[in-house]
Amino acid sequence: MLTKVFTSGRIKKAEYDPAPRQLDLHWENKSILAYKHVPEEVYRRLCSAPNPATYWEDRIADEYPKGTPMTRTP
Repeated sequence: MLTKVFTSGRIKKAEYDPAPRQLDLHWENKSILAYKHVPEEVYRRLCSAPNPATYWEDRIADEYPKGTPMTRTP
């Protein structure tokens, strides 16, 4: 599992599991949006984008099917 924590902006954390190619985005309002079939390169570009929320709007939101957020045991 790859994880990137953002220190500013609407997206607080991105989690990516390369096996099923699932991306979970944790938002400042505590919601989690999950996307399936996301290439790892898209995750890398999101993590390095100057504004991750804008990158999400332009490249992820309408491009990939929504999924169920991954559950992790604490």
